[in-house]
Amino acid sequence: MTLPTLYENDDLWVYDKPSGVSLLKDRSGMEDLWHQLKQGPKPYLVHRLDKGTSGVLVVAKNQTAQSRFTRAFSERRVTKFYVALVDGFVPSNTSLVDLPLCKGRKSRYRIAAERANIKREQDRYTVVQDRVGVDAKTLVRPIARFAERTLVLIKPLTGRTHQIRVHLSWLGWPIVGDHLYNRDQTDERLGLHAHLLKLPYLPPFTSPLPREFYD
Repeated sequence: MTLPTLYENDDLWVYDKPSGVSLLKDRSGMEDLWHQLKQGPKPYLVHRLDKGTSGVLVVAKNQTAQSRFTRAFSERRVTKFYVALVDGFVPSNTSLVDLPLCKGRKSRYRIAAERANIKREQDRYTVVQDRVGVDAKTLVRPIARFAERTLVLIKPLTGRTHQIRVHLSWLGWPIVGDHLYNRDQTDERLGLHAHLLKLPYLPPFTSPLPREFYD
């Protein structure tokens, strides 16, 4: 397997990760991307994409660069845009999804605050009762509609585990192929793509939209 390289300098690689490639060991014991990267200079992960998510992935070449880029992510100085193919009809305006996330009782994965009563006011979705869990905010805007699905542009304002997948599923717009939060799915590929990433003092890196999203 050869990963397409979008950019490289003395401190980092930027890859165009395919869907289905894991960064760390998954339940089957596979660690395909991590194993491949270890064949050259030691890689340092800066952020992660789920196994099913494709798109822009940044990997540092040294610990100094890893610390710098990781800090930029934690301080929210990194701009990220995703594209997702979801089931259902998403309203035409840009929506702010403001739903806290907490870990599930039976799973290590994060889920939207249980029994949350969601209120919508002028395309802002918020939790009505006392907030539980960590804050999580996502901007969602539809960019194309098909017979029963919508293609949406997503800007996460926070970087929580499974944030995009949980928020869209919780509001009734589950991502196509998401077998964790959309169990009725028969599609094999997860319809989530890291389209653009902008680090401080570097040009934006983009990955083309997968063809299966609109074919």
